[in-house]
Amino acid sequence: MARRKGDADGLHDENAAAYQRGMAELHKQIGPMADAYIARIKKVSPEFAWVNVTFPFGELYTRDTVDLKTRELCTVAALTVQGFSLPELKIHIGAALRSGATRAEVVEIITQMIAYCGFPAATNALLTAEAVFAGLDASGVKPKPTSKPKLRKGAKK
Repeated sequence: MARRKGDADGLHDENAAAYQRGMAELHKQIGPMADAYIARIKKVSPEFAWVNVTFPFGELYTRDTVDLKTRELCTVAALTVQGFSLPELKIHIGAALRSGATRAEVVEIITQMIAYCGFPAATNALLTAEAVFAGLDASGVKPKPTSKPKLRKGAKK
């Protein structure tokens, strides 16, 4: 494994700005399960966990060209088309709802993906969305969608 200059343990410095930025974004998107999610991955591969935090969450999701709701709906579309990433799809459907997407928007994105991935993959995604919605209903947790997605500072309209 390559060593990163300045890492306290020679591999991963969880106090590094990139890691902290990624964890902050991960907490914002997936909520209280963020730490357990990364800990589970870290048990298998600390390097994979590091890259998962610092790259998509620390670099991509924190960019300001498009709002987070749009990014999450794009992620839902991509995972739907893949057809096999249902655990990640479940996480990102929840993140889309926390980012201001409505259930109807999530279902509409999945429905549109029928044209790109076919009915089997889209059906799996739709049933995954239903499970997310049922879990939220059963827990009484209601994501607080905004009526209008908020652009990050410096984002273009």
